[in-house]
Amino acid sequence: MPPPVPPTELVPSERAVVLLSCALSALGSGLLVATHALWPDLRSPARRLLLFLSLADLLSAASYFYGVLQDFAGPSWDCVLQGALSTFANTSSFFWTVAIALYLYFSIVRAARQPRTGRLLWAFHVVSWGVPLAITVAAVALKKIGYDASDVSVGWCWIDLQAEDRVLWMLLTGKLWEMLAYVTLPVLYCLIRKHINRAREALSEYRPILSEAHRPQHHASVADKKLILIPLIFICLRVWSTVRFVLTLCGSPAVQLPVLVVLHGIGNTFQGGANCIMFVLCTQAVRTRLFSVCCSSQPCAESPAGPPKAPAAPSQDGRTAGVQTHPR
Repeated sequence: MPPPVPPTELVPSERAVVLLSCALSALGSGLLVATHALWPDLRSPARRLLLFLSLADLLSAASYFYGVLQDFAGPSWDCVLQGALSTFANTSSFFWTVAIALYLYFSIVRAARQPRTGRLLWAFHVVSWGVPLAITVAAVALKKIGYDASDVSVGWCWIDLQAEDRVLWMLLTGKLWEMLAYVTLPVLYCLIRKHINRAREALSEYRPILSEAHRPQHHASVADKKLILIPLIFICLRVWSTVRFVLTLCGSPAVQLPVLVVLHGIGNTFQGGANCIMFVLCTQAVRTRLFSVCCSSQPCAESPAGPPKAPAAPSQDGRTAGVQTHPR
């Protein structure tokens, strides 16, 4: 690996954009967690995977926010802490994104039953939390996390560019899993879409005789199909990080282009915000419930005070007028 180019300096406007992206991502991840906690009927296995992805994105956005806000000028203890948290959360987000795609593949294409999917969820937990934790602990113990001069980040700390084996640790702490996700996610996505299209063609001639009992299952399947958009969001956001990583390996000064720096900052920090837009704001059932909760928390507008009204005149049988009585 050639010697790195001079450090990439962040101008205030670039820092403000990345901080705003971190805040929106944290808010979006928080909304996804809140919808899961408020409405138990939305806690399907696919939505549960989305919850764990949101937790990883929330931790990632918070650690990135601190790193960009501090704008580290050199190695320090909080630089290592921030780098460790963002490494764990970012790598975990990669694994949970692939886990969602695998779950959709097994549940839609392979038609896995509930006991099998239950074991699959436990395997996802072990891999998606355990592997990133082991990698992060090893990187911290070997003192590989530190100041990176913003050449492979946007103000936050990651792998120390002065380490001799920095390329290996950059791959282990994120880039290897990111590149594998670029290959795995499109393949799984194409297989799922191919299976769905075949099922539509097979059922098209029987559609007129479908009973009303199949409609709830149809709506549930539509919700699961929408989760397929997560890999597409992932690739569109993460590709800029990979571009700057390759440019850093080549020692190219193009790694300092302001456009790439901003896109890299937004792409690494806005995953939670993009998921919130897709699965809260653009999902009618969740959006309607969320708006109803917000409206119910507002005090109802009262009519302006007018002159006091006279009490209702009693009726002939002694009861107040306007009150409906039961016949004897």
